[in-house]
Amino acid sequence: MCYMECLTSPAQRQEESNNIHLELYRAATTDCTMRFPTLIILLILSCLCLALAQTTFDDCCLRYVKRMSKGTQRHAVTYRWQETDGGCNIPAIIFIMKKGKEFCTDPRDTWVKKLMTKIDEKSQKMDHKKHSKPQWSNRG
Repeated sequence: MCYMECLTSPAQRQEESNNIHLELYRAATTDCTMRFPTLIILLILSCLCLALAQTTFDDCCLRYVKRMSKGTQRHAVTYRWQETDGGCNIPAIIFIMKKGKEFCTDPRDTWVKKLMTKIDEKSQKMDHKKHSKPQWSNRG
């Protein structure tokens, strides 16, 4: 046994032990209270990242349709390009139908290029009709 242990009473040793435990408890709780806000912030940031990633994938084509029937092609009103950036990993032409349905197609396919040309020609005719003056016949 140590000389100091002999000089201190069991009550003093118990009090010292309690003091040590109290100091350890304070250190642990202070450390935890400092970590809690950090964990909350990380959790919120993670949720935001997941939410943003989800909206990115909702607007992307993940695969192409191989064909569209002539009847379906007639309902195509417009189209838009999908670039390979962000979450979209394939280039695509997205045809939008009269009722809002969308078809993802491969921009390298010849039928896709023809349909794009046809839609462009239709829209040019519509623009021309909007901007031209009406022809009135003179009936006497």
